[in-house]
Formats: sequence, structure tokens, C-alpha cells
Amino acid sequence: MDKRIKVGIIGTGGIARAHVSAYRKLPFVDIVAVADVIPGKAREFAEANDLAGAAPFDSHTDLLAYDLDAVSICTPNVSHHRTSVDSLRAGKQVLLEKPMSVTLAEAIEMAQTSRETGAMLSIGFQPRYDPNMKRLQEIVQSGRLGKVYYAETGGGRRRGMPGGTFIRKELAGAGAMADIGCYSLDLALNALGYPRPLTVSAFTSNHFGTNPLYHPEASRFEVEDVGVAMVRFENDIVLQFKISWAMHMDTLGATMFLGTDAGLKVTPAGTGPWSGVWDGSIGSMTLYHDDFGGQTHTPVPLIGHSLNLFDEKVRDFAEAVRDGRPAPIPGEQILIQQAVIDGVLRSAEHRREVSVELPE
Repeated sequence: MDKRIKVGIIGTGGIARAHVSAYRKLPFVDIVAVADVIPGKAREFAEANDLAGAAPFDSHTDLLAYDLDAVSICTPNVSHHRTSVDSLRAGKQVLLEKPMSVTLAEAIEMAQTSRETGAMLSIGFQPRYDPNMKRLQEIVQSGRLGKVYYAETGGGRRRGMPGGTFIRKELAGAGAMADIGCYSLDLALNALGYPRPLTVSAFTSNHFGTNPLYHPEASRFEVEDVGVAMVRFENDIVLQFKISWAMHMDTLGATMFLGTDAGLKVTPAGTGPWSGVWDGSIGSMTLYHDDFGGQTHTPVPLIGHSLNLFDEKVRDFAEAVRDGRPAPIPGEQILIQQAVIDGVLRSAEHRREVSVELPE
């Protein structure tokens, strides 16, 4: 008989329902507790989602004293750090929704706490579970492109600005960068093997978010709705990163990897005003190369599948907890992404290139 694991849900917003749905499909998982800082909300969430056996708590610290193996953290960005650190120190395995944190210093403490306690910190980037994302990574790391010296990623919505907690700096920390830019960065950096960033030169603005013509909460819009950056990494790799919640353009272009032997061009799947970002699957993949004495290109066949990527993310985490495996998407890796985002925001604020400092 498989070992059963006990899971708690911290935070009861919309994403928490997706975690509950995914865990319910796993016969070896029991959701035994729910917490939310708003008094009574955890109990309401448990009742609304048929979690009759789940104990409700009004604080995550009370939940962490309960008999648990792991937690899903589904809170606003600003509380990711404190909740994760407390959970790790309590010996709980952690699945944390993206972005990892608000500041780089927070991310560093989270990764260090995971390492010191031996408790798992896995960050929720479900696009990694798409078979075509895995194929992309395999192509880039196979040597087929030769020495990869330049990559470009990002994406953008012609219109697709959220509201509420997403646009308040004290709660979100950043805007488009943290919300959808993190997916673009993970796609590129994971394919490249997460090289260490050295410097960042960046620009951000919020012309659309602060304009009542485009956003109903313009007077409360405090974060960036667009960001552009040039990032230098070790091993002579340069990344151009661009992301937008809103713009007068249909696309910011494809993701691409340029190598000395070949290049790879990748476009996202999806259509409509909220598409054009890397939070889902791949629409097309094309290899550009020379062959038979001439320039040519080869479409890379896409892998058809019916996987629910979010469910795959939760399943992989739960199985890692059950089987004692390392974190599927370790916080120490995503720490590098947080360093890039931190560099983008600092560079944009100071209007100059900045260095990226990471602990050894």
C-alpha cells in the first residue's frame, strides 16, 4: 500500500481551488487543514469545497502545528517569504505558487532555509510539464545548436492587465514581471541550464495601467505593465527579455535561441487578448540551420497530449513528498530568476546597468 501524505492549504484564493482539485485526483493524498488570515474564510473555503475533514485555521502558524507532511502556499506574493520560511522551519515540504518572492533577499533566505532544514521548497511552474517544453529543453541542451550565445524571450498581451492584489506594490512586489514574466524567464533559463546572471540593463513603465482609458483601477496602479531588459550571464550568454500586460501591438515576437550551429524559434500556443505569454504550451517550434550547402529550416513536430499541466505539477510534488525525492522545481534554481527580476527593477529605477550579486 502506498504511503499516504497529509497536506494543508495556506491561502484560499482562486488558485487554492486548483490545488484542491489536483490533490483530489491523487489517491494517496489527504487534505487535512486549510488556513487563511481572514477570520472564518478557511472554514468557508472548506465547506464550499467539500473538505469536511479539513481543520480550518485563521493563521498559517496554527496550521503548521497540525499533523502535516506538506503544504501548498496559495497566498498573495507579499506573504510567500514568511509563510514559506515558517513552513520549512516547521519541517513541512512546500509547494509554492509563483513568483517565488517579492525581493531577492527574501528568495535567498527561503532557499537557505530549505537547504538548512532539509525540507523541500518547490516552485509552481506548470508549463515545464508540457512535453513540448521538455523537447525544447532537450534540443537546446543536446548540442544541436552548437554554442548558444544569445536568447530572446518574453511575450505580451495586447490587453491583459489584472487588478486587485496584482497591481498593488505592497502586495505583489512587481507587476507584469512577477505575474507573467516569470514564466518567460523560466522557459529560457531552464532550457539554458539556469546560468548565473552577471549584469542587467532594463526599462519599465506603466503608461497603460495608470491611464483610466485602459484600466478601471488606474488610480491604484502601482507596478509596471511593461519591462524590457538585456541580461548578461556567465559563459558569454546574453538574454533579451521583454514582457507586457498591455500594448499597441499584436506580439513582442517569438522566443529564440541562437547558436553557432543552428537557431531555434518558438511561439506560444493560444489566441485572444490574454494569450501571447508563456504560461501555457507551445504553438510552433522551428530549427534554422545550414544543410547541403545552403540555408534551410525544419519544423519541429509538436507532441500531442491531453495532460492537465497544473495537475501534473501538483502530482509531481506530492509523489516527491511520498517517495522522498528532491524538489521537482527547486527554490535554489528559481532564486536565479528572482535575481534577474530584482536586477530589472533596480536597473529601471536607477536608469543604468546594475550588477547581480548572488551568494555562492
